[in-house]
Amino acid sequence: MINYIKGIITIIESNYVVIEAGNIGYCIFVGNPYSFEIGKEATIYTYNHIREDEYSLYGFKSLEEKELFLKLINVKGLGPKMAMPMLATGSIAGIIDAIDRENTLYLTKFPKIGDKLAKQIILDLKGKIKINSESAVTEDNTEELIEVLLSLGYKQNDIKRILKDVDASKSIEEQVKEALKLLLK
Repeated sequence: MINYIKGIITIIESNYVVIEAGNIGYCIFVGNPYSFEIGKEATIYTYNHIREDEYSLYGFKSLEEKELFLKLINVKGLGPKMAMPMLATGSIAGIIDAIDRENTLYLTKFPKIGDKLAKQIILDLKGKIKINSESAVTEDNTEELIEVLLSLGYKQNDIKRILKDVDASKSIEEQVKEALKLLLK
């Protein structure tokens, strides 16, 4: 089993990256491939998905993300190809909170997750996820905040200057509003 791969990102596609380590290029399916940069070193925590007709690597930026993924794919009817978009578009804390509060509306916003599967996720995982997600949420929100501000046309230097003044405990929406206020000063 491959626990993680540390190497240089050589290719970025819409749902995977290729990381070169030891002169071997590993194709790893990731939730948000554009959070990586070509030519930069990265550590990707991996899950080996092995079936009769398939051998795939799924990758994560943090151990917390990988742990949540492993819990999700143990839910009946939820495979890796359905769990990855959940991690790509939702925060770890948001997913755990939705499960614990039985918020099927939040869970059904993810692709291919219907009402029946959302209820199954809640039934199987409510109260069973003990992931220290505080640090992961802060990292994910910071990266997400930077991406949002870059997409709005702000420069990297300006964004880095105001990041320390943005309250990391707030939701991403509140962080964006706060960052925009700081950038407009």
